[in-house]
Amino acid sequence: MKGNMEERAIELAQYIIENRTTVRGAAQKFGISKSTVHKDLSERLPVINRGLYQQVKEILNENKAERHIRGGIATRKKYKGES
Repeated sequence: MKGNMEERAIELAQYIIENRTTVRGAAQKFGISKSTVHKDLSERLPVINRGLYQQVKEILNENKAERHIRGGIATRKKYKGES
């Protein structure tokens, strides 16, 4: 998904808001790196669309607060042989 960085940042933000997904999920969906997603959302989006940035920031903060739980679940599945 190359091209206009501003458009990409807006599309990423809309995707994350609509699907309540993680940076990793958005990167996989759009075929770009997590670093690119993070840079688009944290550096470019506030300049382009502050309101959209605030909405994405809430979801990303929520994901950050929950990631230790998801990691524990993944570890449990790994050692139980469910994965």
